[in-house]
Amino acid sequence: MKYLSLLIVAIAFGCATPATNPVVITADDEATLRNFKTVLWPQAYNEQDTALLNQLLHDKFQMMDDNGDSFTKDDELEYISNYAPTHDEFEYNITRLDLFDNGTAVIAGTGTMKGVDGNEAYITTYKSSNILVKVQGQWKAINSHVSGVKEEKFPMAGSED
Repeated sequence: MKYLSLLIVAIAFGCATPATNPVVITADDEATLRNFKTVLWPQAYNEQDTALLNQLLHDKFQMMDDNGDSFTKDDELEYISNYAPTHDEFEYNITRLDLFDNGTAVIAGTGTMKGVDGNEAYITTYKSSNILVKVQGQWKAINSHVSGVKEEKFPMAGSED
């Protein structure tokens, strides 16, 4: 009887479901994250696509800009619905992409925006680091930090200064 009781307890523990589902990192995750950061995230901002941005950002998303101001997911959704981008070109170059077994990823790199404002062309660069978490098989940005924003301006040919 003693062994039967131990067997029942062992079976019960073996069948117990953990409080959280384990996160599975797949061979496709690196490519998914590169696409997330270099294609989908810029697309959401460039096209003012609040539905896409809503899918990409975790509900607890927080962004800190180069002035130290902090913004939430709701702030970002409101921002893109009200402000169209002014740049003509955008590129994000990933310099770090690390995946961790706990379902966390770090992506860092440099963003470059090019455009024309009045009689001047400009190039704006910035550095950013992003933390993403894998939730129910989907990557979500939970934190973003922007720093080192630099803008260079160039007079357009034929413009007077």
